[in-house]
Amino acid sequence: MENILITLNETIKERQKNPSPSSYTTTLLEGGANKIVKKLGEENAEFIKALLTEPPYETACEAADYIYHLMVALRYKGIDFTDVLKELEKRHAPKGE
Repeated sequence: MENILITLNETIKERQKNPSPSSYTTTLLEGGANKIVKKLGEENAEFIKALLTEPPYETACEAADYIYHLMVALRYKGIDFTDVLKELEKRHAPKGE
C-alpha cells in the first residue's frame, strides 16, 4: 500500500513548484508565514477540541487537517516531510543500531 504521507508530501511539493490559482495549497503557500501560522493555529485548536469532546472519527478528521497544514508549513520553511519521517525512524530505532 502506498504511503499517503509520501503522496501528500509530493503533491504539496508539486504545488509549490507549479502554483495553481485553484489550489488551496498554493493559496496557503503564497499567503506566507502569517497565513500559514494562523491556519495551523486554527487547526490545532480544532484538533484539541475534538480530542476533548468529539467521537474518534471526528478527532481523526481533525488530526488529518492538522497534519496536512503542518506539512504545508514545513514545505514553506523549506523542510521536506521525509526529513521528519527520517527523524522519527531514527528515534524509533532500537538502542545500539
